[in-house]
Amino acid sequence: MEQHIALAGVAGHPFRNSMLAASAARRKRAEDQDWKLFVLSFTAFFVCFYTFIF
Repeated sequence: MEQHIALAGVAGHPFRNSMLAASAARRKRAEDQDWKLFVLSFTAFFVCFYTFIF
C-alpha cells in the first residue's frame, strides 16, 4: 500500500502530464512577452522624452 501512495505523485495519466508541461511552457512564454513589452515601452518613453528635451 505504501508503494502505491509513493507512486501516485510521480506517475500519472500521460494526458495530464502533457497538459502540465504545456501549461508551464505557456506561462514561461507569457512572462517573456511581459518583459519584452516593458523594455519596448521604456525605450519608447526614453526616446520621446529625450527628443522633447533636446
